[in-house]
Amino acid sequence: MADHAQFTLATELGVFFCDPQSPWQRGSNENINGLLRQYLPKGADLSTFSQADLDAIALRLNTRPRETLGFETPAGRLAATLR
Repeated sequence: MADHAQFTLATELGVFFCDPQSPWQRGSNENINGLLRQYLPKGADLSTFSQADLDAIALRLNTRPRETLGFETPAGRLAATLR
């Protein structure tokens, strides 16, 4: 994120960067990668998936309850936060 300083000022949210070769610092990222692999095998050619296919995958992931969210869904948590 080249403009991370501007993003931080505009949103009052800190931006943090993980160290290279340190996947334990990216737990959430590694988890979503694992979930995506259920639908998109590693090395899959994404051009073979339509936008509707990708939207359906996103919907399934965003409406899947997560233990880390107290078994709420990411979509539900986002909606509650935005209210």
